[in-house]
Amino acid sequence: MLGTLCTLSAVLSCVSGVTVVTQKPPVLTVSKGDTATMDCNLETVTDSGARWYKQVPGFCTGVYIICITVVFGQGTKLSVTDSSIAAPTLSLLPPSSEELKTDKATLVCLAQMSVMFADVSWTSAGSPVTDGVFTSAAEQKPDKSFGLSSFLTIKSSEWISNRVFTCKVSVGSKATVKSIEQSDCSE
Repeated sequence: MLGTLCTLSAVLSCVSGVTVVTQKPPVLTVSKGDTATMDCNLETVTDSGARWYKQVPGFCTGVYIICITVVFGQGTKLSVTDSSIAAPTLSLLPPSSEELKTDKATLVCLAQMSVMFADVSWTSAGSPVTDGVFTSAAEQKPDKSFGLSSFLTIKSSEWISNRVFTCKVSVGSKATVKSIEQSDCSE
């Protein structure tokens, strides 16, 4: 169950004309009553004010964005929960044999979790991958859990080369990792 009370404030002095805003972490999950700390780095400061904005009215859970004049940060997705946070459950699906004929291969990572926001990352042979990644927004299921899908589209030659592809989904301090390679799959 998500908490319904929280307070967020940011006090910034002598802030102005920022051209680069960096927010960390991208996803933050805390228990009700705990402190949520979000970092905002402001570069090239001149003359203006900075404010935190909450994107989901009426709930503690939401996306908080720092705004300086017209420059926005990437946002921090904050979940406040009054229950223990379980590690997400993952399924990692290989590309279809039909898709491989088109010189593309799409890996699908399905996550089920107890909170709305998660940080999803992919690696190929141990190296981070960001190109070809699309991750859906989480959707609440009838059992009150949340599910999301993340897709990694690569060339079929990368899949056939038997590289190990890994999907990692983190919720708070809990993370689950699943790996797959072509030799794991039978036709």
